[in-house]
Amino acid sequence: MAVEELRADPAGNTLRAALGLIPRGRRDTLPDLALIRRGVVPDRDRLARYDHVCGFRLADVLPGTYPHVLAFPLAMRLLTAPDFPFPAIGLVHIANRITVLRPLRADDVLDIAVEAAGLRPHPRGRQVDLLTSITVDGDPVWTSTSTYLSKETQPAGRPSRSSDSSPVPSASAPLAPPSPTPPSPTPPSPTPPSRSPSSSVPSTSQSSSPSAPSTPSSSGPSAVWRVPARVGGDYAAVSGDRNPIHTSRIGARLFVFPRPIAHGMWSLARCLAFFEGRLPSSYTVDVSFKQPILLPAEVALTADAAGQFSLYGVKSARPHLAGQVTPA
Repeated sequence: MAVEELRADPAGNTLRAALGLIPRGRRDTLPDLALIRRGVVPDRDRLARYDHVCGFRLADVLPGTYPHVLAFPLAMRLLTAPDFPFPAIGLVHIANRITVLRPLRADDVLDIAVEAAGLRPHPRGRQVDLLTSITVDGDPVWTSTSTYLSKETQPAGRPSRSSDSSPVPSASAPLAPPSPTPPSPTPPSPTPPSRSPSSSVPSTSQSSSPSAPSTPSSSGPSAVWRVPARVGGDYAAVSGDRNPIHTSRIGARLFVFPRPIAHGMWSLARCLAFFEGRLPSSYTVDVSFKQPILLPAEVALTADAAGQFSLYGVKSARPHLAGQVTPA
């Protein structure tokens, strides 16, 4: 496999993604390439804004989903490469597996590597995995498998590199029950922006019980969040994922959504924030994305002491995601 080392985050990804919509012949295999960026230090102000948008407490420890944001420019460079099998715009993020091998801090110096693997058939087209690994001083600290679907008519006999299916959540293992009073966060430096009533952080009501059903039931949800329309734009600003289906009503309608939808990784981050303060020092979180969250929305989370969780619409009971947190 060829390795390309980048000295800075690649520019022009949005333009390349748009140009990728121009019809042309495409290869039927993945590029045999790994992209690497060394010496990445998280920006504390951006981290504070990410915490604010996703509902994490402000701290110098990175949320488990934040490295996905740091790796996103490399992932987009790979997805928009001329020899990638399908256009980046229109890909559907259907599953994700993140493993945190140790807590990452805002002053860690990260080496990030991204590659594509596992091009294979799917009942509605083809799917592919983007594999991300992060090391600090040569030691692995964080890995991710992001699975994307390209919806298309599947020709008979199309070759694939792998017959593996999407990541399957591992067997459940108990998490520590939530403490009555969460520990006080360590404020990052510089001072983060203050929260205001117009903040995009959803309002939350939590049950007093540490256990909750993993599907909607009469016993009630673990939390209910009102998700304002601005979440799409706010998350796009901190993540760099400016796909118009999340930020523009016109862009959403071009892809048959009646209004913008929330980013899948925002919904995962918001769910993971629910477990904050009771996650082990190393863990894996698996998630399958079900149906999009049309903005604005009101959603409910169910979670149990074994780390299983699901997110669904309050009024419609429409499933948005299902996941599992397990010690690594």
